[in-house]
Amino acid sequence: MPSGFITSYINVAQVALYAFWIFFAVLVFYLRREDKREGYPLESDRSARSSRVKVVGWPLPPEPKTFLLRDNQGSVQLPKPPPPPSPIEGTAPKAAWPGAPLVPTGDPMRDGVGPASYSPRQDVPDLAISGKPKIVPMRVATDFSVEPTDPDPRGMSVVAADGETAGTVVELWVDRAEPRILYYEVALDLATDDDSDEATRSNVLLPYGFARVNFGKKRINVSSIMSHQFAYVPRTKSDEQVTRLEEDRICAYYASGHLYAHPSRQKPLI
Repeated sequence: MPSGFITSYINVAQVALYAFWIFFAVLVFYLRREDKREGYPLESDRSARSSRVKVVGWPLPPEPKTFLLRDNQGSVQLPKPPPPPSPIEGTAPKAAWPGAPLVPTGDPMRDGVGPASYSPRQDVPDLAISGKPKIVPMRVATDFSVEPTDPDPRGMSVVAADGETAGTVVELWVDRAEPRILYYEVALDLATDDDSDEATRSNVLLPYGFARVNFGKKRINVSSIMSHQFAYVPRTKSDEQVTRLEEDRICAYYASGHLYAHPSRQKPLI
């Protein structure tokens, strides 16, 4: 009867096991190289001071590959050469040694420091399968509506972390791809001394995840930022769509308020 032995020391099961080990090792090597297409070569103070220091690890990053973007949005090549080291505006090193943590020198919420930092994504709207902007207000997505038996957030007051009313919800922004509310459009009540374009435009977007709706009291509570800080929420260039970069900036601003909105939030709990 067939025994499965190739020789007196090797059988089919051993060959299959060794083949699997070799395949798995090659797969791990391939995936480890591919995951270096973003973020490599690493930026390092050591690389800036000496051309002999290469912070790439093992294995080396793969050869650059060009990816074509949808809807004629051009292409991107990864890995791409790292940008020259440059100081981050609004920060200063806490110590003189390389890699020292950066501390904010101005308003970290507006300078994009720490939890207020964001990725420099493309300044174009995210698109649905149809090719139309995915996140738009309901005045554009006219096929969306609020269920008649549910409370409508429009007209509700927005109360900030300091207990003051910052504005009123005037519109809902929805996701066309996954029917849901993503942003509340808030018309601000409070004025500011800042005459910049971002501060003078009255309406701002409030991400759904940073709002707590109290239908009983007909108000929306926001615990991350104070009422006067609504005036500096990053604005959108268009009143009918939001870009990927604008989304990151808006969400980062609200998120940073949990640490930077008031000095007491940076103090230790004990």
